[in-house]
Amino acid sequence: MAETPTPPSLEELQHWTWVLGRAQQMMLENGLDMLQHAPLAAFDPTAAFRSSTAFWADTMQLWQRFLDPAHATPFEETPEQARDKRFKAPQWREEPVFDFLRQSYFVIADHMLKGVDALEGVEPKQREQIRFATKGFIDALSPTNFPATNPEVLEKIVETKGESLLKGLQHMLSDLAKGQMTQVDPAAFELGRNLAMTPGKVVKRTPLYELIQYAPATKQVLETPVIIFPPWINRFYILDLTPEKSFIRWAVEQGLTVFVVSWKSADASMKDVVWDDFVERGQIDAIDTVRELLGVESVHAIGYCVAGTTLAATLAVLTARGQREKVKSATFFTAQVDFTEAGDLSVFVDDDQLAMIKSLGGEGFLDGRYMAATFNLLRGRDLIWNYVTNNYLMGQDYAPFDLLHWNSDVTNLPATWHLSYLTDLYRDNKLAAPGMLAISGTPIDLSTVTTPSYVQAGREDHIAPAASVWKITHHFKGPLKFVLAGSGHIAGVVNPPAAQKYQYWTNDGAVDTLAEFVAGAKETKGSWWPDWRAWLETINSARIDAKGARVPGKGRLKPLGDAPGEYVRTR
Repeated sequence: MAETPTPPSLEELQHWTWVLGRAQQMMLENGLDMLQHAPLAAFDPTAAFRSSTAFWADTMQLWQRFLDPAHATPFEETPEQARDKRFKAPQWREEPVFDFLRQSYFVIADHMLKGVDALEGVEPKQREQIRFATKGFIDALSPTNFPATNPEVLEKIVETKGESLLKGLQHMLSDLAKGQMTQVDPAAFELGRNLAMTPGKVVKRTPLYELIQYAPATKQVLETPVIIFPPWINRFYILDLTPEKSFIRWAVEQGLTVFVVSWKSADASMKDVVWDDFVERGQIDAIDTVRELLGVESVHAIGYCVAGTTLAATLAVLTARGQREKVKSATFFTAQVDFTEAGDLSVFVDDDQLAMIKSLGGEGFLDGRYMAATFNLLRGRDLIWNYVTNNYLMGQDYAPFDLLHWNSDVTNLPATWHLSYLTDLYRDNKLAAPGMLAISGTPIDLSTVTTPSYVQAGREDHIAPAASVWKITHHFKGPLKFVLAGSGHIAGVVNPPAAQKYQYWTNDGAVDTLAEFVAGAKETKGSWWPDWRAWLETINSARIDAKGARVPGKGRLKPLGDAPGEYVRTR
């Protein structure tokens, strides 16, 4: 049995507490410095001083609990602190020294955030940026991230006689060499072997996308086919993970003819690609291709995230051109059209950040590793520091997790498009204003869209917050069904019925706000996928035999290769 390691000394604990206390003071001072040019009346410094006074009072209580626990006021955890997975090991509560570290960390973290709240005379966006940076700083300073203050790491070092540190160092050096943090065993998954396995054929390839048609799994299928537009920020197989998680496979088994667009990862040849191209040469071209291939008037279109935002623009363009009948229904997975409450990603959209992004796209495309790092920062505790602790400090092997494999499979973005997307939509919110944007000269007005729409949002989504997704209901004029799903941006979408996880909420009443929707909503356990499938049936229930062009390669478009195609493998 491994010998219990010697915990940090009292002097080390005092020093560690001083470091974090000094960090809080520096954050407060930084806030004061940023306000030095603000009008004096706009800032009341007493709030900052009150915050510091409260911090030192709580620190004294902390030391009293450590030195004289019998007579001290017990530490009261918040529900969030009690659920914090970083401190789930029993040593954090059973061993006084590490319990002190845990409590002191929570006290300091709480007061650092209160220090941000004490800043007055700060613009709301600037406050959010300061708060986001502070939360990232707090996550970085967690005692779980340092060998000397993490009991599990100390025990692992003793147990392995230091070999865990060597293995962790190997992990870290490997990640530094490739310029990206590893989150999953890279050999655990392979496209076509245990991911993206749904049978199908690539039936069209353009410089922008491949069109994949999937083989029918039922004798009859709905007359109106489904075309899925995944985000080009990621790989399409988020919707075709392992067979038991695959939305595409499930949809095919539900009697749907399914097409998916697989976007090309950007390279220098795509330096001039802009949003117009994703609408005209991407979505509209793919819609027309499916219509002509199957001889149908219209399609059911699905847009996920940025592709959903683009689908909204596509619907407005088709409407303005008198071609709205090309899309019988539209489904939006966690998609925003109004960016006034766009969530944490907004903290990365200011003049300095935009200038940096412009400098990174010198070859005409933005390296996908930059976007991966950005999304990881949004959940740094789970997607960065969790792996620092487990894989660097403790030297653990990487777990085989299909979702994390996909998350690490980055794609490059056209630099011109990306910069204009952040500027026009996130910063200036032009899509929400009729006529402020145009596609190939056709003005976009979302208020003209009457296409029946199914709008899904994730309750815990930090990329496209539910409150932001809800705003689509204020712009579209056609029949619309809003569904609030449990979990977030990915798990809220990829939630197969067989898993019997999470829940979703619906509300058939006339409501104006998300709060009103939630207050009167009906909760249903499990996946929302069957609800969506039933909704499609209300749009058009006609069925036809699954033969002829409904079978990949049997129509006028001959197969160019098996699914999942070539573009999804291009790095």
